[in-house]
Amino acid sequence: MRIDAHMHLWLVARGDYGWLTPDLPIHRDYDLADAREVATGIEGVVLVQAAPTEAETHFLLEIARNSDGFVRGVVGWTDLAAGDAPKRIAALARDPLLRGLRPMLQDIADPGWILRGDVARGLDAMVKAGLALDLLIRPAHLPHCVALARRHPGLAMAIDHCAKPDIADGAFASWADVIGAVAGETRIACKLSGLVTEAAGDARLDAIAPYARHAIRAFGPDRLIWGSDWPVLTLAGDYGAWRAAAQALVRQELPEAEALVFGGNAVRFYGLGG
Repeated sequence: MRIDAHMHLWLVARGDYGWLTPDLPIHRDYDLADAREVATGIEGVVLVQAAPTEAETHFLLEIARNSDGFVRGVVGWTDLAAGDAPKRIAALARDPLLRGLRPMLQDIADPGWILRGDVARGLDAMVKAGLALDLLIRPAHLPHCVALARRHPGLAMAIDHCAKPDIADGAFASWADVIGAVAGETRIACKLSGLVTEAAGDARLDAIAPYARHAIRAFGPDRLIWGSDWPVLTLAGDYGAWRAAAQALVRQELPEAEALVFGGNAVRFYGLGG
């Protein structure tokens, strides 16, 4: 099964996408028909939140329910630090299409926020509900991931976009050392996604390849999950080109694992049906 484990859909008029400003080329609506058109050969997708509201989570779940099985799961949002977070998480998880939650950690000033005691209650509730945690982080957050994994060993976690290394400025070594340590010391997974936009104006394969190869080698065949990050991807690249480049790199490094990286691992990680 071919799965795109990281896509976004949005309706601008909903008004809760604070980062989606009118100057961006992607400041327009993206719906299920757009996703089907671009994701040729893909049998299912995971929709990931793009706004820090439960309202958007319900919006995505409604899309999923009306997708004829194309949307296999949703990674939504709730305030994990709220006093009633366990109750909110339990309520959201009653919808079987909700497969995970994603706090927008990259936008929180404290890189150690995820380790706070009030957040821990929400994370424990996620384990109880069988939900995975997507980590939308930058390299500065990586040192906290080992402690997070130790505190919550039952929580399935995936680092989005390889932790957004600064490819445009060639910041390879510092990122590679820390993400390699996370891979070696935890069971956290990693999404092979988002690298094209981090390469900024130079999205050629030779700029992205060292970062992708390092992630592929570090996380191996069982903990690497491919995603497009479409339509954010279109700020710097093309869906088909990124998919082809990622497949070529995986075939070079882990030729036996292509089916896992491009589908099987997403199905297992998120517990996707069908």
